[in-house]
Amino acid sequence: MKVSKRIKGVEYAIRDITLYARSLEEKGRDILYLNIGDPVLYDFKTPNHIKDALIDAVKKDKNYYPASEGISELRNEIVSMESKKGMNLTRDDVIITNGVSEAISMVMASILDEGDEVLVPGPCYPPYSSYTNLFGGRTIEYKCDEDNKWMPDIDDLEKKITDKTVAIVIINPNNPTGAVYNENILKKIADLASSNSIYLIADEIYDRIIFEDNFVSISKVAKDAPLIMLNGFSKVYLMTGLRLGYLCMNDKVSNELKKELPKLARLRISSNMPVQYAALEALRSNDDYIDEMVSKLRLRRDYIIKRISTIKGLKCVNPSGAFYAFPKIDLTIGKWKSDLEFVKELLLETGVLTVNGSGFGREYGSNHFRIVYLPSLTILEEAMNRLEAFMHKRLLMQ
Repeated sequence: MKVSKRIKGVEYAIRDITLYARSLEEKGRDILYLNIGDPVLYDFKTPNHIKDALIDAVKKDKNYYPASEGISELRNEIVSMESKKGMNLTRDDVIITNGVSEAISMVMASILDEGDEVLVPGPCYPPYSSYTNLFGGRTIEYKCDEDNKWMPDIDDLEKKITDKTVAIVIINPNNPTGAVYNENILKKIADLASSNSIYLIADEIYDRIIFEDNFVSISKVAKDAPLIMLNGFSKVYLMTGLRLGYLCMNDKVSNELKKELPKLARLRISSNMPVQYAALEALRSNDDYIDEMVSKLRLRRDYIIKRISTIKGLKCVNPSGAFYAFPKIDLTIGKWKSDLEFVKELLLETGVLTVNGSGFGREYGSNHFRIVYLPSLTILEEAMNRLEAFMHKRLLMQ
């Protein structure tokens, strides 16, 4: 029976690696999951006023198909929020999606033909590459410099723009590195998109999970670039399982794309209606819990980085946002052939599940692994103890 060639190019390392852990768990092994960025799995729970709004919407029978683009009230709130960050748009430029993943899918399906190229940060959140490949495109990694806090290398980015380039993707704050881009970097990227007449696709899903500096949205400096903004409610508003996101397009995006892309929203009918009312409440109501979440995450970030810094064979840039650390591995210590082999061996021997860095891009992600520091300090301490013992054992075997 036939299987599409396209589906064979789809990878999602963050969840693919879980398959190894499940087989061990079925045998009674204790697994410490540090692979999935889901705060609600831990001690960050969906606020009651958001849950109440969801329940209230269901009780009031707001359970029918809403407009394919999303309910007007929510889209208006998004226009207000994004406009304050510097984006020029109207309600018609906003589409509510089933998480940011669906937004990525819609965008790539709408802008790519066979052989088109998309420039993605190296390393990069996997769906950008997988959806590009699925729709016939090709991802090109541009360098993010580990020695410069994982900032994009503008010279490298510019050199990789060709006549096949359709879009530049930025993820800020970045997944998997936790880098937060400064205004100067953002302006240079926006200028490249503008001068080359290519789309600038910006993912700002972690925009309020910042530990040191203030966050600058690409909207502030991308006045002349055709900007497609992706964001959602999973991370900041602690609504991961409720699956709601959005995409919006500024006034430099062509009218043709604004006409064609919504066809995909209509094709999948709509996003979950009651959850849209929960998201509306999230935007309109008290959000003090976000500051509390960030404070707790900062402590956990500091602990993880402190522990990693004492383990020979590992080094890690201090992340400035999101909730990920991306340590580099000296593979020669354990004679590992790859970061995937390192991650599998770490899991098998210690029960600590992380994600191989090559799953975020083979050119710049290899020889790294990603740690999620969402669990409590007690769990993180146990995970770090196991990791330290694992590395120390390899050093003694040399």
